[in-house]
Formats: sequence, C-alpha cells, structure tokens
Amino acid sequence: MTPLALTMGDPAGIGGEITLKAWRALRHSGPAFVAIDDQARLRAIDATVPLRPVASAAEASAVFAEALPVLAETGGAVASIERAAALALAGEVGGVVTSPINKSVLYAAGFAYPGHTEFLAALTGGAMPVMMLACPALRVVPVTIHLSLRDALAALTTGLIVDTARITHAALRRDFGIAAPRLALAGVNPHAGEGGALGAEDEAIVAPAVAALRAEGIDATGPWPPDTMFTADARARYDVALGMYHDQVLIPLKTLDMHNGVNVTLGLPIVRTSPDHGTAYDIAGRGIADPSSLIAAIRMAATLAAARARGQHPAP
Repeated sequence: MTPLALTMGDPAGIGGEITLKAWRALRHSGPAFVAIDDQARLRAIDATVPLRPVASAAEASAVFAEALPVLAETGGAVASIERAAALALAGEVGGVVTSPINKSVLYAAGFAYPGHTEFLAALTGGAMPVMMLACPALRVVPVTIHLSLRDALAALTTGLIVDTARITHAALRRDFGIAAPRLALAGVNPHAGEGGALGAEDEAIVAPAVAALRAEGIDATGPWPPDTMFTADARARYDVALGMYHDQVLIPLKTLDMHNGVNVTLGLPIVRTSPDHGTAYDIAGRGIADPSSLIAAIRMAATLAAARARGQHPAP
C-alpha cells in the first residue's frame, strides 16, 4: 500500500515525540508512513529510534519495519505541509497526516490562513474545506470553524449549512462507506430556540437548511436541542452531528474520547487527518506525550485512502 506522509508540526511542540512513538507502535503492523521532517531534530528527541533517510516516499514501505523513513525537510512546519500536499496530489503518498501547529506563532510570521484546514484547501485547489472530528463513539462537523462566537453567528447562513452538509454527506459515502448517512443538525440557541422564544436563528436559518437537504434526498434532521443530542441514545440516531459553531460539537467529542479523536478534512482531493490536540508546549521535551490520537489519525488516513483507491461509493 502507498505510504502516508506525516508532517513535522511545530518544532517546539510534541509533534516529533509522538511521531517517534507512533513509529514504535506501528512498525510491525503498519500503516507505513514517511516523516517529512528534520532528521537531526528527530534524533535529538530520541536517539534510540532508528532513522532512515529516503529520497522518495516510495522507499518508505520497504524500510518501515526496520527504521522510521525520513524525507529531509529543514524549512519548517509550513514547508513540510506544502511538500506533503504536493506528494499526495501526485499520488506518491496515500494521504497526509499533519502534526499539531501553533496558529498564533504562524500568524506572527505572516501565515495567511486560519489553520491547517484552510491552508490545505488552498494548496489543493481552493475547494471548500469541511472539518470533521471523529472517534469511535461520535463524528462531528462544525459549520463555522475558526471564528469567534460573535463572528460565527454572523457568518452562519442557510446556504453555508447546506453546502457543509452536502460535502459531509458525500464524504461519509465515499470515504466511510456509509450508504445512506444520517445527519443531525444542531440548533443555535438553547432548546433549539423554543419555537422562536429563545432566538429566531433556528427557525430562520437552520430549519430551512434541513428542509432543503431533505428535498435533495439527504437524511437530515433538526434543528436538534444541542444540550441533549450527544447522549448515548441520541448518538445512535445519526452518523454525524453538524454544529453551528466550533465548540458546540468539539467539546462533546473531546470529552467523550480525547485520546482517540481524529481531525479529518472533508471536501479535498486528498486524504488529510490529524490528531485532535495541540502542540502541548507544557509537556514538550519531557517524554510523556501520549501518541494515541496521532496513531488513530494515521490508521484512519490509511482506511480512507484505501476506500478512495478502491473507488468505494455505495449506492444510495
């Protein structure tokens, strides 16, 4: 199978440590990946992990069981992302797994994108990116992503909800093998607005989106009261929850399963996943970072890449 590309992330964070730990965990079972990173940096983190410089991603699978294959990249986190995306577009890797970056540091250096999601969309053709977080118990999609709550509510429209839901529906069919995805749309206000008594957004913006999606044959329901839609019984009734703003759906997922959560970018021509945590500066360099989310991201990227390679697209 074509290997995956793993980016370096923030050099001062835990990305290098969890990369090395992920290789130790997966070296015999796979999936194989190539680290687009600075070999000297990785060696300084843990000199006991064998590293193997490779000239191309194609060499990675053959050496993966014996050493971590490294495509040398000393240009930093952004250069690593750019190179990984180019390899994926060229079909030299099956997908991209990104290590955590610190957005504020990149902004200070002139980075023009809100985060990985938007940057990768620009690198791969400018498609509308949709961010999904997934763990075994739950999949969630925020309709608005890296915006303040005030700006998110101002940006929320029926059209944006419909576009996000369409991309999510298509990805669940193509990449996750769900023939008839069930989409649950959260309300904006407490109790989904209580018929307008607690805010007009649910009846004016969310409900028309649900109606439009259902008219297209998409199994969409809502607006759901946000405070009750994440119980075990409620989760059994849908395949993905769409929230209207970032924290509305990311808090439930990370509370349920922080260690196995995976960030997946939908709507791109390439597969991209990442762990659901940040750079963790407070524990960087101490050798205690948990690689579970990165390992889950690598495994999910391999699964999604395999589905695309098979042309998986179940009939409705």
